[in-house]
Amino acid sequence: MKQLTKAEEDIMQILWQLKKANVKNIIDEFPKPKPAYNTVSTIVRILESKGFVDYKKQGKGHIYFPLVQQQEYSNQSINKLVDNYFQGSFKSMVSFFMKENDINLKELESVLKEINKRK
Repeated sequence: MKQLTKAEEDIMQILWQLKKANVKNIIDEFPKPKPAYNTVSTIVRILESKGFVDYKKQGKGHIYFPLVQQQEYSNQSINKLVDNYFQGSFKSMVSFFMKENDINLKELESVLKEINKRK
């Protein structure tokens, strides 16, 4: 799966939230200053060419919807982060975040409990 640029990811976040939208609906979700219509339209077409979105024709326009699920993209992005910066070791990543973010043992135990609940 290809990585997304920041602008592409911003639009995908909106599409994941809305489930389906036209370009105007996407723009409406952005904070001010809102991006230009042509900018959003171009990025959506790039996302389509990358296989992240598809569309259905509606009148003169298009309704876009995600083909890639948010969880699927998140998992791939995290795995790439771990591989590229922590030599594939989740242990190294957790250790790094504990040191850099001053996470204490109690918080880590809470995270572990949450992980165990989901298993």
